[in-house]
Amino acid sequence: MKSKLNITEFRAKLTENTKIGLPQLRVNFGIFSIFFFNSKCFYGNFDDSTFRLTINYNFTSAIYILKGKYQNTDNKLKLNYTVEPLSKVGIIWMKYFPFVALIGVNSFFYFNFNNTPIFVYILFNLFTIFSFLHLRWSLKRENKKLVQKFNKIFEVIE
Repeated sequence: MKSKLNITEFRAKLTENTKIGLPQLRVNFGIFSIFFFNSKCFYGNFDDSTFRLTINYNFTSAIYILKGKYQNTDNKLKLNYTVEPLSKVGIIWMKYFPFVALIGVNSFFYFNFNNTPIFVYILFNLFTIFSFLHLRWSLKRENKKLVQKFNKIFEVIE
């Protein structure tokens, strides 16, 4: 991919929009962070040819990290980046936990409470299905949001 910016403008925007730190060690303080205003869009680190960025949130931890390299070729900035999960175990947990909960709790209800009312099964299963769909949707939205924000700020063209 290419950017409309030259390399000095790109580095200036990186400096201007990035709070320096290790994206893997980003710690949020929840309600206490409401008093700290984040004016920078990204959290991460970069050097003369690479960058590792994630979205700078106040309340929640970021799920994805944007890793990439940039170089100047023929006075045009060439970018190569990928979006990866910060924790592969966390992503797997978020994707498949509703299935484990569905099987586990239904088995628990069936074997321990033989006379469990049917509305308990229906209510629990609907809640589990809703949480499954919401987690999948939020993972896709998080990934898309990171890429869109990066492409907009750094004027990336395909």
